[in-house]
Amino acid sequence: MDFNVIQITRINTEPFSFTDKTNITFPVPPLASAKLYDNNGVKTLKICATLYINSKDSQNPLIGTLTEHVNIVEVYFDYDWDEETPETYDVWYAEIDYTSQSVENITTVMSYLRDIDPETSRGTETSVGR
Repeated sequence: MDFNVIQITRINTEPFSFTDKTNITFPVPPLASAKLYDNNGVKTLKICATLYINSKDSQNPLIGTLTEHVNIVEVYFDYDWDEETPETYDVWYAEIDYTSQSVENITTVMSYLRDIDPETSRGTETSVGR
């Protein structure tokens, strides 16, 4: 198994804030999509995610780990969260290509925004498009 980080890019120019903070859990879990495609003859899983990171001390999130378990891939986006509910966010776009011998068997991607201190991690489940 192998993965290639295509990009991790901040996509906003001004800090972003949520209008309704009463219905949001913090940290905000990643918004992810996943699709299998043919990459020059190699079946590849494209994972794209939008991450919301505190703009006060926003740093590039990192791909911490990416592991495959039978038909599930787990990807952890690591960052340093200061444990307080942010007022504003920077929005990051992450794109990863993943390949393995069994990539065609993957049906689900679990993506997590993981604090360097993992007690405050949040995740989402995404079905793989075909």
